[in-house]
Amino acid sequence: MLNTLADFGRDDGPGDAVAHGVLQGPVELFASDAAVGDPTLHIEGVLFSLLGTAEPSTLQAWFAALCDGGSNIDPLQLRAWGDHDGQVTDRFGVRWLVGYEG
Repeated sequence: MLNTLADFGRDDGPGDAVAHGVLQGPVELFASDAAVGDPTLHIEGVLFSLLGTAEPSTLQAWFAALCDGGSNIDPLQLRAWGDHDGQVTDRFGVRWLVGYEG
C-alpha cells in the first residue's frame, strides 16, 4: 500500500513522494521517502529477503506486487531442492528475494 504526499494533502515536498508505504501481512515493512532537507539513502549491493515469513499465497502476492513497475529478475518458482524462490527489483530499484518451503 502506498500513499503519496498529495494523497494526504501535504505540500511539504513533491506530491508524488511516498508519505506512507507498507507491505502488509504477517510481517509488516514500512517505508517512506526522506522529508525535504533530510539526507537520502542510496542502496546498492543489498538484497532484502522475505523467506518463509508468510503463507505461500501471501508471498506470491507480494512477489507480484514487487514486480509491478519493477523487473522480474528470476521468477518465483519451484527449485531443484524442493523450495520456491525468486528475485525481483522493485520500482524503486530495491532487490528482493522471496521464497517459501514446499
